[in-house]
Amino acid sequence: MYAFDIERPTTVADAVKLLVASEENQPLSGGQTLIPTLKQRLASPETLISLTGIDEIKGICEDDSGRICIGAATTHAEVASGAGKYPALAALASHIGDPAVRNRGTIGGSLANNDPSACYPAAALGSGAVIVTNSRDIAADDYFQGMFTTALEPGEIITEVKFPVPQKAAYMKFEQPASRFALVGVFVAQYEGGVRVAVTGASEEGVFRWSEAEAALSSDFSASALEGLSLPGDGMISDMHGSGDYRAHLVAVMTRRAVTAAG
Repeated sequence: MYAFDIERPTTVADAVKLLVASEENQPLSGGQTLIPTLKQRLASPETLISLTGIDEIKGICEDDSGRICIGAATTHAEVASGAGKYPALAALASHIGDPAVRNRGTIGGSLANNDPSACYPAAALGSGAVIVTNSRDIAADDYFQGMFTTALEPGEIITEVKFPVPQKAAYMKFEQPASRFALVGVFVAQYEGGVRVAVTGASEEGVFRWSEAEAALSSDFSASALEGLSLPGDGMISDMHGSGDYRAHLVAVMTRRAVTAAG
């Protein structure tokens, strides 16, 4: 690990000032990805800007439109125990990593990193969530832009995530047993206006929506509506854990399981 300084601001405004002071400065939330990266000397920030002391971006509440609003510095364990009005989201959070990860990792850190196998991106995209930053609101459909790539600009910090609560929803994850990341994870949510299906862990482009499944399920929200639907293996992640074709097959399997669990 390279040497670095650390700053602990107590407001978002102070954190932004510190972050934009140098291109070498980097925000630190739960650190569940960044700290291992630093240990392997794959990153060498000049200063880490810790966000854990900013109370204004912690906690869970409900807004006037019934959305579940979660502060970016809220841990996975807190989401699991506090997002009971959105059971599928709480259940997803309760199965991220292990207890150590759940008690340190944060929803904002996960969404900012946008790991292609992380669970929260599927929940945000599958729910049509809004990612709120210190300067604007970003719809989930516009936020995720590829593997480890988001719409965040330099000096922009996630402060809150707003989740519309669906009529029915479920998340099913085929877990890689060592890392507990999703080899494939599918989040299905039924709203009055239709169904959203978001897939993580599968594509080389990161989290994505499966439009064909959404159309089928919007007409008939049942696992049988998905019969005959499949995705090609091209463009899917292929590694030691599974080929692209295998992951494409798992997407269909996990989608059917999620619909059954939700229904």
